[in-house]
Amino acid sequence: MFGARAGAYTGVTRDRPGRLAAANGGTLLVDEIGDAPLAVQVKLLRVLQERVYEPLGEVRPVPCDVRFITATHQDLEALVNSGAFRRDLYFRVNVLKVELPPLRDRKGDIPLLVRRSLARLFQGRGKRVVGVSSRVLEILNNYDYPGNIRELENILEHAGVMCPEDIIEVEHLPEKLRLKPRKFTVPDQADPDPLDRIQAEYIREALERHDGHRGLTARELGMHRSTLNRKIRKLGLEPPAMDGRNLRGSKRPPKDD
Repeated sequence: MFGARAGAYTGVTRDRPGRLAAANGGTLLVDEIGDAPLAVQVKLLRVLQERVYEPLGEVRPVPCDVRFITATHQDLEALVNSGAFRRDLYFRVNVLKVELPPLRDRKGDIPLLVRRSLARLFQGRGKRVVGVSSRVLEILNNYDYPGNIRELENILEHAGVMCPEDIIEVEHLPEKLRLKPRKFTVPDQADPDPLDRIQAEYIREALERHDGHRGLTARELGMHRSTLNRKIRKLGLEPPAMDGRNLRGSKRPPKDD
């Protein structure tokens, strides 16, 4: 991060600018700041307070004009109370706080994250994996992700390597997901049509994920579009505020066989 001057240690024959020099006049992301050793925290505090730093082997302060964004998965207040994180540094970095909920609390993001992750993971690898089956998506939606988005990417990378085609199926998932019991909603004993209610909730959630687009919803649920339309009428589902049939300029899915 701080760089080094030529001769600062063995093998350094020329100046090596650090991250601070590279980010000068711009923005620097410091990821997992909660894991920074106390010695590094002292140096960061000086940068934030005085806007100067000293590369290794330098005896004069170097001015620095950098906007910092810090991130951590840890509870910094707890680290401060335990003495593992400097209190003065905490108040310097905790100016504008943005909390990103864990993946288990925003399951609606999973379809988008799956598409983005697959495109990034297998681009340039000579392997084409374009999506997951509806059953796989259901399993992914029911998982709690203690490892957050990194764990989702790990699951998709494993499944993509095991997948011989372009769509990931259940048998390609890691064993812990294949054997994980499914979650079921316990119906109200007074409910005259508990199965219809559960099916209606499942279809409604799928419609919301696709902004009301019935073609995409039918594909995810593994049914023909006409079958989906009949179920919507039978179950009395109201169309969402933005119905996919009313979208203009959106890409139409291929017709069902």
